[in-house]
Amino acid sequence: MKASQVNIKNRRATFDYEIGDTYTAGLVLTGTEIKSIRAGKASLTDSYCVVDNNEIWVKGMHVSEYFYGSYNNHATRRDRKLLLSKKEIAKIQKSAADPGYTIVPLRIFISDRGYAKLVIGIGRGKKQFDKRQSIKEREDKRNIDRLFKK
Repeated sequence: MKASQVNIKNRRATFDYEIGDTYTAGLVLTGTEIKSIRAGKASLTDSYCVVDNNEIWVKGMHVSEYFYGSYNNHATRRDRKLLLSKKEIAKIQKSAADPGYTIVPLRIFISDRGYAKLVIGIGRGKKQFDKRQSIKEREDKRNIDRLFKK
């Protein structure tokens, strides 16, 4: 089976956080949610993850209602459970417990087997001067690429 072209990114995450370790987790979804994600109708803006009762949940992730869903449609911003091993959950929980660190959703994609996966990372919040430095590095890289393409 060919992998889908769905690749929904959280651009704001790399701007606001320095990402350390990353993990790939499965998502518990309903039928209309997976159809909307396969259509590319999801957004990770303003979403975050929490650990609750040794389970990791993603909150604030927007998955648009499926056009053909009728009364079976899902709530657009409901909490969704992430599927990870107990060892991974323990590592993430320990890392996120440190002050200044949080669990940030980075990207949604469809795996080769057709499952929706969410890449999460342990992020440390950037200060304002760090953000300016990131913008400067990005612009310098863009200028260098522009010079060498001519």
